[in-house]
Amino acid sequence: MKIAFVANTCWNIYNFRKGLVHHFLSKGDKVIVLAPWDEYAEKIVEWGVKWIDIPLQGTGANPMRDMSYFLKLQKIFKSEKPEIALSYTIKANIYSSLAGKFTGVPVICNVSGLGTVFLVEGLIGKIALRLYKVAFRSATYVFFQNQDDRELFTNQVNISEERIGILPGSGIDLKKFLPTTIPDNESIEFLMVSRVIIEKGVREFAEAASHFKEEKNVKFTLIGKFDPDHSRSIPQSELNHWIEEGIIDYKEHSDEIVDLIAKSDALVLPSYREGTSRTLLEGAAMGRPLLASNVPGCKEVVRDGYNGFLFEVQNSKSLIDKIRLFLSLNKQERKQLAANSRKLVEESFDENIVIDMYEQTIRRIIG
Repeated sequence: MKIAFVANTCWNIYNFRKGLVHHFLSKGDKVIVLAPWDEYAEKIVEWGVKWIDIPLQGTGANPMRDMSYFLKLQKIFKSEKPEIALSYTIKANIYSSLAGKFTGVPVICNVSGLGTVFLVEGLIGKIALRLYKVAFRSATYVFFQNQDDRELFTNQVNISEERIGILPGSGIDLKKFLPTTIPDNESIEFLMVSRVIIEKGVREFAEAASHFKEEKNVKFTLIGKFDPDHSRSIPQSELNHWIEEGIIDYKEHSDEIVDLIAKSDALVLPSYREGTSRTLLEGAAMGRPLLASNVPGCKEVVRDGYNGFLFEVQNSKSLIDKIRLFLSLNKQERKQLAANSRKLVEESFDENIVIDMYEQTIRRIIG
């Protein structure tokens, strides 16, 4: 069987789909990856897949560029003749579904988060929603990553129930993300791993960090890509202010995420909405207590009082209160939260669950 993976970056495939790709390769299936070039392209080729460079502007609405992407995708489907295509991210989902309609290739879409389509009103969101409505009439099957997204989406886009499923996120490789002992340092480190954009709650994180600035035993670290071209990016001047004032420690995105989580005491994510937060899953798998906003995609991974604490979305005071609560815990209480995090991931978010669900769905579609 030949399977096409379609995404907006090779980074996405390398970081989130590795287990699924290797599963198919281990069975003797052929895998092709259709994604724009980035520094991860060579790494996924080393797995034994065929990578085809197909430029795609991940954000924004440029009809000419998007039409060019669609036509190239359709041409590749015709020439490569995959038995099935698995797509990820908004534009890949939309244009894969349409290309599949015109070429007869079944397409399984993965809606990993609703993003600006539903969070931000405006022209881009309206265009994306309209395209989703058209494209998903043609999608063979659509996976969502939480029940809230499924309900909100299907209220806007008409999809029959037999073509919908829910995945536990991207799944976690429990052998890679192993539990580690929380460091016994003088200071408590709260780690946030996220793109530096407004909807991830970066400002709320910085506001909370500023509140604790004078307390020597508390440290706040932000790790994530800064993209000045993103329409919802935090301004460079604002990020620089936080760094220069010593409010947060900031590092660009790092491949050493396992080591960075291991050095932290707890993970924080004040996001406005997620599919299923990969950051929280990685932290939980490594046995870290979690603090997150009480929104879809976070509340599935954080059970309040069990493996961490939930706080009100877009509310830095609520986040500060939960940080205070966490700091008031003794070591044994923090260890219990950590142990519960790992247990929750083992029971509900193992990547093998995701792989099995894809396998079963593909069998139903193509036999």
